[in-house]
Amino acid sequence: MPKTTPLPILPDGLSLESQGSLQLLLRRNGACSFSLSLQGAQLLHWTPQGQSPVVWLSPDAKFLAGKSPRGGIPICWPWFGPHEQPNHPAHGVARASDWSLLEARRDESGNDFLRFRLLSSAELQALYPENVHLEVSYRLGAQLEVELTTLNQSSAPFELTEALHTYLGVGDISDISIDGLEATDFIDKVDQGSRHQQEGPIHIEGETDRVYLSTQASCSVRDPILKRRIVIDKEGSASTIVWNPWSEKAQSLGDLGNSGYRQMICVESGNALSNAIKVAPGNTHTLWVRYSCLPL
Repeated sequence: MPKTTPLPILPDGLSLESQGSLQLLLRRNGACSFSLSLQGAQLLHWTPQGQSPVVWLSPDAKFLAGKSPRGGIPICWPWFGPHEQPNHPAHGVARASDWSLLEARRDESGNDFLRFRLLSSAELQALYPENVHLEVSYRLGAQLEVELTTLNQSSAPFELTEALHTYLGVGDISDISIDGLEATDFIDKVDQGSRHQQEGPIHIEGETDRVYLSTQASCSVRDPILKRRIVIDKEGSASTIVWNPWSEKAQSLGDLGNSGYRQMICVESGNALSNAIKVAPGNTHTLWVRYSCLPL
């Protein structure tokens, strides 16, 4: 079972409930509704008032200790993708580990502000330096802002890759397009890691797993079925990852359902592959992302 740590007093309307083996924070009304797992400090869904979910959770997600539920915003840190050591977990240690909720309040605009720190353990400290710390904060309202901050209090530089592995809800995967990454080089993991340059908007027509490199540009998901545009602004991020498993791989995952892949697209902000970050001793690095839902 996940560790339990004392929680700060929760603002009115924010509740703590159990789902499977996990403890979830929930808000059901206001400028938005959302749920967030204390394990992994993982936002599971975010739905601005009057919208269908923008941050999407699979209806077949499993709520198990030590496993990241399928959907939401899993946190990939301090490495993105597989590690060179095969016994290390894919996408790092943060997304299925225990976190402490440090702060929970309503801000002056009525948004929920939540701040977490990754809890240390002997198991985790075998994988990265003891005096490197990770915090994440969420500001949730009509917009969503996420800050992922690495604090290097060790005596040596700390190199990492990272991503906010965000699942976005869409009307149908075949009808969306993604703007903002035109003329950007990307590594195509489905095509044996070959390098290409994006021509025009992105359209999803099959399994897609691409790392767009050296781009700090905003991008947007245009969705004619839901008549909206999800805008993703970011800072401290040089990579954008676009992922959809398509039908065959979705079946093998076991928690995406028969057609869940049609209702989601991952557009992830991070620093991956050649965009790895080196944090000097005594310094911090912050990855900041804002999600906005606008009429099409």
